[in-house]
Amino acid sequence: MSYLEIKDLRVKIEEKKILRGLNLNIPKGEVHAIMGPNGSGKSTLSKVLSGHDDYEVTSGSALLDGDEILGMEPDEISRLGLFLAFQYPLEVPGVSIANFIRAALQGRLTGNETVDAVGYYKDLYASMDELGIDRKFTSRCVNEGFSGGEKKRCEILQMAMLKPKYCILDETDSGLDIDALKIVAKGVNQMRNPDRGILVITHYQRLLEYIVPDKVHVMWEGRIAHSGGKELALELEAKGYDWVREELVA
Repeated sequence: MSYLEIKDLRVKIEEKKILRGLNLNIPKGEVHAIMGPNGSGKSTLSKVLSGHDDYEVTSGSALLDGDEILGMEPDEISRLGLFLAFQYPLEVPGVSIANFIRAALQGRLTGNETVDAVGYYKDLYASMDELGIDRKFTSRCVNEGFSGGEKKRCEILQMAMLKPKYCILDETDSGLDIDALKIVAKGVNQMRNPDRGILVITHYQRLLEYIVPDKVHVMWEGRIAHSGGKELALELEAKGYDWVREELVA
């Protein structure tokens, strides 16, 4: 079986230890969720897996279908099939959405291959319609002047077009109203299939009402402290995280 497999991952930034021996397996075909309090290392994990160079990996490994991705450049990791939807998507002035996604697709081709323009726009418009994105957005610069909901839908649009093997959504629900949340969740659910693994990072159970996970993990002080089924998210919503700490020190 194919996995995104993380073993004993230890990471620090400016001598501050953040991830402290994290272990996690995400098989293709499954949706996993990570929940945890602020400062537990959730966003650090997503950034390290995507090749962010601010962090120092002191030990461990991260295998994407058997390929070690730690130490790779972000574009190399992306071409292997990992996609990260950012918590705070950046604006890219001067680059239209249509050209941005087309360039990303072109970067995955080899030799003299090129993206077929007719097929590309057919797929792009179909994905935009499903996500409730006005087709006029294709000419707008990436995220420039977008609302929070528009930015997140644009991230899901990129994910739908790039068709990665593994998707990491870093607090994609942050700043979304209920209507935008439902649209984003619909886009993620449409991506679910036996050949794709998805990791959803969130603070709140409400997102998991719409993207129902196969497994839920609790991160605490840089480690996976507890794992369970979808009902674990409801328990965290009701009880908070104090019981996790109490179990660890017991």
